[in-house]
Amino acid sequence: MNNTTTSSSSTTATSSTSLAPNNTLNNENPIVFMDVAIVNQQNPVHLGRIKIELFADIVPKTAENFRQFCTGEHRVAGLPIGYKDCTFHKISKDFMIQGGDFVKRDGSGRTSIYGERFADENFKIKHSGPGLLSMVNSGPNSNGCQFFITCVAAEWLDGKNVVFGKVIDGLKVVRTIEDIPVNPPPNRPKYDVVITECGQL
Repeated sequence: MNNTTTSSSSTTATSSTSLAPNNTLNNENPIVFMDVAIVNQQNPVHLGRIKIELFADIVPKTAENFRQFCTGEHRVAGLPIGYKDCTFHKISKDFMIQGGDFVKRDGSGRTSIYGERFADENFKIKHSGPGLLSMVNSGPNSNGCQFFITCVAAEWLDGKNVVFGKVIDGLKVVRTIEDIPVNPPPNRPKYDVVITECGQL
């Protein structure tokens, strides 16, 4: 999935070995969280917390990029940058929720802890069901800060987008975000869906 694609495709890539994540946590992998709220002119509506296991054992570089943007460890000009106060700027019902553009906040921004972009690490993990965390890109080897969480299996993205984590708690929050009304394409939610806090557990 890239910065401009909003619809699914029936094309399935077969260039990688199947590896389906199970429900067993790897105790060596980092666990991060995102607290999400709907923010408008009145009081915020807190939706809850999403907890995510990052697959550092399989895609360590991709996982570390996301982890540092959750914790604020990565700094530019001495200031932390990352997902705190960032929005989910795109919602596609029965597909995915997308966020992470703290650069331009509209889906066009990109940066990483490694530079403006970094390469696809591998495609070992498939988009085999809901709750999988995957990188947004604009083509091969163009990963940055944007990510999406699947709401369904999305096999047509296998071999194109790098899966690097899974929701271990808070899938109900993902479903709530998925159901938020959106404006016509590019499917921007009608309310600001904000990551109010994030970090590592």
